[in-house]
Amino acid sequence: MHSTKRILAAGLASTVSALALSVAGVAVPAQAAAAQGTVDCEGWVHNNDPNVGIAGCQNNTDHTVTFRAEIVCGWAPDVSGNWVTLNPGQYSESTGSCAFYSTGVGSVGWTIQ
Repeated sequence: MHSTKRILAAGLASTVSALALSVAGVAVPAQAAAAQGTVDCEGWVHNNDPNVGIAGCQNNTDHTVTFRAEIVCGWAPDVSGNWVTLNPGQYSESTGSCAFYSTGVGSVGWTIQ
């Protein structure tokens, strides 16, 4: 019952977020959006430790950004990685470790400020 509520809440939150991003995207002129660039991120599980999640980001914008890994842990509380600041053109990684009693990393996402 609780997982159904969480899944429904997560789906609703994702829908609202996607709608907000779509509306925000319309408000930005095409030239301004092209000049800002993107932050390209990817998440994965460490090769030798299934309790470690990693998010790596490349800052392709013209301004400084800060990000961190958001790690979903099985049978243990989820964790957030260290905040990492990237200047334009830089790449770096943020890592986080699930508790020893976790069933391992379920997924890795990221938060960008």
